[in-house]
Amino acid sequence: MILSKISFILTDIEGTTSSISFVAEKLFPYFRNNILDLGEMTDNPVVKEAFEQTIQLAKSEDGETISTEQEIIDKLYEWSVEDRKITPLKTLQGVLWDKGYRDGELKGHVYPEVASNLKKWKEKGIGLGVFSSGSVPAQKLIFGYSISGDLTPYFSNYFDTNTGGKRDAETYSRIAEILQLEASEILFLSDIVEELEAADSNGFQTIQLAREGMTPSWKHFVTSFDEITFE
Repeated sequence: MILSKISFILTDIEGTTSSISFVAEKLFPYFRNNILDLGEMTDNPVVKEAFEQTIQLAKSEDGETISTEQEIIDKLYEWSVEDRKITPLKTLQGVLWDKGYRDGELKGHVYPEVASNLKKWKEKGIGLGVFSSGSVPAQKLIFGYSISGDLTPYFSNYFDTNTGGKRDAETYSRIAEILQLEASEILFLSDIVEELEAADSNGFQTIQLAREGMTPSWKHFVTSFDEITFE
């Protein structure tokens, strides 16, 4: 697929740059297996704030009143099993994954062609950014400690659920404003059609990554980054 007039590429992670199985089979279990460690990290202001947010969201989202450390951890575990897109959960996943990456227990998966294409696009003067439901720190870890080496120098911008929902059209308008670019200059890559629809409705150019075993469901799709070229 040949594209023109692209100034910036915004990419999803799970199912796009990295396998879904890596997140589901490596990262999520690591978080759940080590979740009790959070109880020893409450002096960390990030953990403390996320615990407070969990108390508030348990009430507003699930109608539950929780207060003790164990109740908070139990609620986070429950949300993790349900794969809820809730900001304090994503924040605390990132905290524990940070430890796992730094200890060498985790290595971020990326598809074989991703690193070379990021390098090629960057050399063409195209800006690169990430938009994932995982927290920005978690995004930096998966690319910073990837099996292809440290890929973070390629990216200038990172966006997560603090910017807005990935299926919310207004989020993409906000991203274009932050990047100070016309929406039509931005290419968004994702495997999820609802996210592509939201970006498309705001004028972004969009391509679906239909990785192995996936049936394409969007008007523009490729099976790898190698199929995306620019004039």
